[in-house]
Amino acid sequence: MSNSTSIDFQGRVAIVTGAGGGLGRQHALALAARGAKVVVNDLGGARDGSGGSASAAQAVVDEIKAAGGEAIANGASVTDFEAVQAMVQQAVDAWGRVDILINNAGILRDKSFAKMELADFKLVVDVHLMGAVNCTKAVWALMNEQKYGRIVMTTSSSGLYGNFGQSNYGAAKLALVGLMQTLSIEGAKNDIRVNCLAPTAATRMTEDLFPKEMLEAFRPEAVVPAMLVLAAQDAPNRTILCAGAGTFEAAHITLTQGAWLGIAADTPEQLAARLSEVTAREGEAVPQSGAAQGANEVAKGMANAGRG
Repeated sequence: MSNSTSIDFQGRVAIVTGAGGGLGRQHALALAARGAKVVVNDLGGARDGSGGSASAAQAVVDEIKAAGGEAIANGASVTDFEAVQAMVQQAVDAWGRVDILINNAGILRDKSFAKMELADFKLVVDVHLMGAVNCTKAVWALMNEQKYGRIVMTTSSSGLYGNFGQSNYGAAKLALVGLMQTLSIEGAKNDIRVNCLAPTAATRMTEDLFPKEMLEAFRPEAVVPAMLVLAAQDAPNRTILCAGAGTFEAAHITLTQGAWLGIAADTPEQLAARLSEVTAREGEAVPQSGAAQGANEVAKGMANAGRG
């Protein structure tokens, strides 16, 4: 065991959405166990987003209190911005600030794209993407004002790499990475760090995907260390951490070196012929902003000025 400094959340206030069960519950319990005061948010709906009950969130609050921690329950739907604003106000009224937001709430409406109703596509995007946008927007001014914030978006391997039957979920989950990329730039000056967590965990959301013998290895507790690191005072910024069954990885969106082909009548044919060179990964980079793509293109264009 290393003697590294323990990650401590004393004096911090955290909001965890979708915290009535599964991964969110483990996030809330872990933050509280390390000293955070926690708003346990959960609509209390079914896995597909239908229904609602405050009992799931309250049960987690009771668990935290029984262990000596501080927590309050909230039943807002993350799709309802006014309710989300009221949730943030509830935290401020109780504890004076909000330091940490864990955007964890989500639903599934899996079907192949051919069979999927557009309503099911829109609802999943609304909960995962707009839900995170609503919650983040509701804490953003506060975090800027107090010059401190830690925000964790929950992305997924389905968004990063695709998964049959999850076009709606995957689209929403990768959109959260795009949201993180820009918010991490905009928040940096006021020490708001924004990161993404891509969990693999056996929860109500994924219980049908795992064989029984794997369920234990992929229990949600195994993902929590990654969340704690991303929410900590010493958190990185703009990191996509993947976690499951005790293994931790990082995902990166990279830019290859590419090739300058110029602008000519046969450039499409040139590109088709040299596509393997354009997509080659040697020397690829992780850009610090979208401007890096343009900078690479300008540099290569200047180096080849007069050639085409």
